Amino acid sequence: MLYYRYIFHTEPALSETLLAWLSELPFEGFEEASDAISGFLPGNTDRNALEAELSEIASRLPFSYSVEVIQPENWNAVWEQNFQPVQVGSFCGIRAEFHPAFEEVGHELVIQPKMAFGTGHHETTFMMVEYMESLDFRGKRVFDYGCGTGILAILAAKLGANRIDAVDIEAAAYENTHENAVRNGVSFSVYHGTIAEVPAAVYDVVLANINRNVILDSLSALHQKIASGGDLLISGILGSDQEIVYQAALAQGFQWISQKARGNWIAANLRRR
Repeated sequence: MLYYRYIFHTEPALSETLLAWLSELPFEGFEEASDAISGFLPGNTDRNALEAELSEIASRLPFSYSVEVIQPENWNAVWEQNFQPVQVGSFCGIRAEFHPAFEEVGHELVIQPKMAFGTGHHETTFMMVEYMESLDFRGKRVFDYGCGTGILAILAAKLGANRIDAVDIEAAAYENTHENAVRNGVSFSVYHGTIAEVPAAVYDVVLANINRNVILDSLSALHQKIASGGDLLISGILGSDQEIVYQAALAQGFQWISQKARGNWIAANLRRR
């Protein structure tokens, strides 16, 4: 399948906000440069519908864009060129197979990003991994909601979780999570679809590195899936949206334990009352 690369330009101060809006659209991944955001769209997507939504966003936030075609044989080369390793102190390093190994990290995750690399928000992934370092996963039941490449589920397995379920609405992410689990020598259940596709279960920890709208829409369902006193780690939220998510979380019966900030993004640790 060919892909379209949409290249967006806006004011630097608005780039994170634009990226948050774009992440609601059917792009399969993004890459960020100092002066542009590129969104990758599958060739079978309804581009007229997409561009109508872009026009709606442009009425609220100024930006321009151009489009180019990426042929199927060039896809992996594009991702490999733009995927960068992530290292969270001495705790964890995340890299692709074509990167050199990390030195002196407690846990090294090796993934092949393919089309499921997600949005490239290193800040959001970094903060989720930071939070995971502070929790005890030994013997815990864990749910990775919006698993992408499977990074967080794989790390939970390496940290000793007893049961792990993961789900993603994108077929490429579902397949890539399976592959990366095998690549890292761990095993867990992966589902393709929405949260409704995951069998009924109660978890000690839920990991949700997604975006504001999906988190807001899912707080009630996630509350039902978390054991009393269990933790919900969320990321992918712009700092400007913190209050909206905070109030919604309280209304659903969560305690707001703590939050982190990195760049314009925040992550938070919520707990079910």
